[in-house]
Amino acid sequence: MRKTRKLCAVMLDTTGREIMVMREHEIDEKGWPEHVNQMEVKEGQKIIITQNPEAEPSDKVLPVSYPKFTSMIQKGDMIFIGRYLVTGSEDSSLYVKVDKIEGDDVYCTANNHANLDGLVTIFHTERSSDTLNNVQNDLPIMTDEDKSNIKDLSVEFEVDFISLSFTRSGEDIQSAREFLDSINMTTTKLIAKCETRQSLFNFKAIAQEADAIMLSRGNLGLDVLPEKMALVQKHVIQQCNMLGKPVIVTRVVDTMVSSPRPTRAEATDVANAVLDGVDCIMLGAETLRGKHPVATVETILHICKQAEKVFDHSYHFETLMREALDADEHPDMLDFSDNADGLQRSDSDVAHRHTSTGRVPNGKFGSTAGLGSTSSLGAKSPVMSKLESIASSAVRAADKVHASLIVVYTHTGQTASLVSKYRPAMPILTLVIPQLKTESMKWKLEGRAVARQCQISRSLFPVLAAPSPSGETLLEEVVLMSAKVGLVKPRDHIVCVQRMGESFVIKIVSVNVEGDGVEIIRPKSLENLVRAAAGAYDHEEVNMGALGTSSGLDKNAQPQIAGNLAPPSESKAANGESDIAVHSNAASKGATKGTPHLANLPAKQTTSVISTFEPGHEKKKANEE
Repeated sequence: MRKTRKLCAVMLDTTGREIMVMREHEIDEKGWPEHVNQMEVKEGQKIIITQNPEAEPSDKVLPVSYPKFTSMIQKGDMIFIGRYLVTGSEDSSLYVKVDKIEGDDVYCTANNHANLDGLVTIFHTERSSDTLNNVQNDLPIMTDEDKSNIKDLSVEFEVDFISLSFTRSGEDIQSAREFLDSINMTTTKLIAKCETRQSLFNFKAIAQEADAIMLSRGNLGLDVLPEKMALVQKHVIQQCNMLGKPVIVTRVVDTMVSSPRPTRAEATDVANAVLDGVDCIMLGAETLRGKHPVATVETILHICKQAEKVFDHSYHFETLMREALDADEHPDMLDFSDNADGLQRSDSDVAHRHTSTGRVPNGKFGSTAGLGSTSSLGAKSPVMSKLESIASSAVRAADKVHASLIVVYTHTGQTASLVSKYRPAMPILTLVIPQLKTESMKWKLEGRAVARQCQISRSLFPVLAAPSPSGETLLEEVVLMSAKVGLVKPRDHIVCVQRMGESFVIKIVSVNVEGDGVEIIRPKSLENLVRAAAGAYDHEEVNMGALGTSSGLDKNAQPQIAGNLAPPSESKAANGESDIAVHSNAASKGATKGTPHLANLPAKQTTSVISTFEPGHEKKKANEE
């Protein structure tokens, strides 16, 4: 990836609470562990799962890595045994039923035929659909081996994300963050992998603490009833959209592990995920050990592009604004802890309800359990903060003037992620301004990691600027490079969001006739833009505060139009910038100078596809998106 000179984030997956079958292995020429013998299990065959580490592994005896395995199991429980990243429907998926427990051994009967190959893991499914009395293992969120590998890999790679397997609570995220801080990985983001029903019960706390959510549908699909899985996915995605947290779904085209073409159901599943509002699609076995990794990525990209063309951006924006305004009236938050019935079968499940857009409305999973309001999950601070009001106003303005591009100047990526939350119909060019920071006697330029981490948010196209850019020079370079890659064309409008001193500024500019710079907006065209953004008709008097009101701005953070009808030269002199400036404070500051680095700007693809490469042992891996 370094040779391509493209921004590419690195994600590290942890083992965490995963229980594995202990088998002998060899190291291949690439340095990956490889299991030599394949284990075949027949339907009806008797199997012993033992916690004795000295037991010899075979197709009849499976020693596991967890020394307290028998304490979790009861007679009649169902246990899933399968290859890492298995789909659940392949011939390497084995379901066994517990017959009895004696000492260190669990005696089981195989319910189906399976060939156990590669890294084999065990998943203990919920023992009943009527109650939630399944015992969780007491393994930590990060094992000692996880911590050792993270330390080693952080020296060789700049690790941008760590995905925490089997996250159960907000405390898991806090524990992982404390460890990363202790080894000076303070900028690394944490992705919580929701893989069990326990993670859904504690989803409120998890969503508050995590930087992003991964809906790991492989294991979660084993823990949630099939008829409930679609509703779980839609509501989790909806909650993440409300919070502005990036959300990732996994296991979308499993058949492409061996087939060059997905099934119709898989193609529809990918499109529905995009329409539901996911930020990323995670590919696992398809690219890790699949026969058609390139074709898989290309197929997912084509499906996402088609789905994005019909995404209802206006509905999404208005829904977020409505939920923000109604937040005080709906104090309930998403919490499954007292609503377990929602994940179980019920004779009086809520009837199907439809909306004009086909979206699932707020509702219940069962007769007595609802998700609650989607409006105030994790909201400890005001729902519409100053920064978020600017972000929503920028999206509103871009829609009203039919802008082709939104440009966001950012240091930390926070402003850009908030703009992404409102899902504008146009791309968001995220211009990351590096910062010079000191550590003891050393100086370090930070910014590249922020640009890579922005790739996880939908619609964001991160690029790096020089350390000290000036507003006007930098904007000219942005317009020039955007025109070269086809993001804008002559006469297109561009909405810019940047911070000048203590003020957040929204500017609307136009691409000149030549397509190589910014055109000064004349007073008449400026007035028309303001009218359009304010929603006023030609015969109406323009209310300069209408932009903020229509976007749900806090009354204390109403944007103002600076130099709105003054001649261009006077407006520029008065504000330090040309064109229209909408900012939350009346005063605006100047900026510094520099040149952007805009190489390899991507096309108009907004949903990210994360691929898992490098076949072999799948335990400790760096994923590149």
